[in-house]
Amino acid sequence: MSEAGYGDFEFERKFFVRTLPTDLWDEPTPDVIVQSYFLASEGYALRVRLQAPAPAPLARADTATDAATILNELTGQWELCTLTAKGPAAGGTRYEAERELDPIVAEEMVRRGGAKVIKLRHAVWLGEDGWVLDQFLGTNAPLVIAECERESPVTDLTIPAFCTTEISDDDRFANEQLAARPYSAWARHFKSELSTRGPRYLQAFGSNTSGH
Repeated sequence: MSEAGYGDFEFERKFFVRTLPTDLWDEPTPDVIVQSYFLASEGYALRVRLQAPAPAPLARADTATDAATILNELTGQWELCTLTAKGPAAGGTRYEAERELDPIVAEEMVRRGGAKVIKLRHAVWLGEDGWVLDQFLGTNAPLVIAECERESPVTDLTIPAFCTTEISDDDRFANEQLAARPYSAWARHFKSELSTRGPRYLQAFGSNTSGH
């Protein structure tokens, strides 16, 4: 159970990012993540995740790099492997129960099945909040999503300048949805939407302070 007493729940807000803010990195080397979804239906998901520091060539790799290439390059090198069950998201809150897996078992499960998402994860600390920026690879390139996660609801948030628009309530950007319907298939439509309606930020989480 978290210190805030919310147990197996995650609290986060998510934002679409046009340009990766590389000048903000605390650490130059991101982690590489391969996620395999064995279930994704009506907001419920069952995921196996492999995570490790990205080798230098991969950190600079063409965004077309695929999951098979990454799995072959990092065989036996995964530092964190987890199995996670998720429930539907509502109001920036989602049930999430997670446990660590033996790396050998986790890697073989990912190789053998599930719809996959691959990404580089960059971390940065801004003010009182830690942020992660996920740079998606493969068929989800060149998508970049920024997330702020806390142990309690993410309210009164200072939104950094690199956040173009909020997507916390847009199911298309859930990782399990990106595994089934990659960003490349609908990026043009989304950008047209964004151009027409402009940026938006949810108003149900207290005051949004602009970092612009």
